[in-house]
Amino acid sequence: MTNQLATETSPYLLQHADNPVHWLPWGEDAFEQAMQDNKPVLLSIGYSACHWCHVMAHESFEDDATAEVMNRLYVNIKVDREERPDVDRLYQTAHQLLTQRGGGWPLTMFLHPETRRPFFGGTYFPREARHGLPAFTDLLESVARYFDEQQDDIRTQGERLIDVFRQLEPPAGTDQALDAAPLARFTEVIGTSFDREYGGLGSAPKFPQTPVLNGLLRRWRASANDAEPNLDALFMVSLSLTRMAE
Repeated sequence: MTNQLATETSPYLLQHADNPVHWLPWGEDAFEQAMQDNKPVLLSIGYSACHWCHVMAHESFEDDATAEVMNRLYVNIKVDREERPDVDRLYQTAHQLLTQRGGGWPLTMFLHPETRRPFFGGTYFPREARHGLPAFTDLLESVARYFDEQQDDIRTQGERLIDVFRQLEPPAGTDQALDAAPLARFTEVIGTSFDREYGGLGSAPKFPQTPVLNGLLRRWRASANDAEPNLDALFMVSLSLTRMAE
């Protein structure tokens, strides 16, 4: 049993290639199918080292009964946040605006197929109701019913969401010059939360922040031939990797 993730290269997506869920990768084909079927999109975002992503996968995405509900009511898209940080950032922000709570992974968002705007979302949902969270299949049924019955409300909410996004991130002016200042600022900001004894960011528990480590390496390499190379960027990567290896 395989779905359309079987041809992907992301380790996280390949972990879900044998799910009974008819997963599709992020792309135009998935949204065209959703519009043709007039179904909402269930967008699930995670990454391979995420504990609760694995829990939800085992409880729900590997379960035939849950997959049947997902396949019947939704077009299901799976995204690796490490492969598409742009998609993750967009919908994490939307989740915080919709729920007034912090996000996380797995991120579970329900999108209108035409606009791709979310109208409901959350993070981890259990297979059975517990911890104040509804059972995932009950939630799936309720959200699909809301999509069928409340199209006007969904469109209105989507417009409001876009208005807030425009206020948060106004378009850049055409006269704005690009320079290396944001890259330098990136290293400074990472340095403020870097653990200079054990490596990594913040306090335990820690997770490997692959994009951050890649960014620091690129920052050091770009300055390697300068009169003053950015040795702090190299130090942060080296210490983090050494502590992980130890």
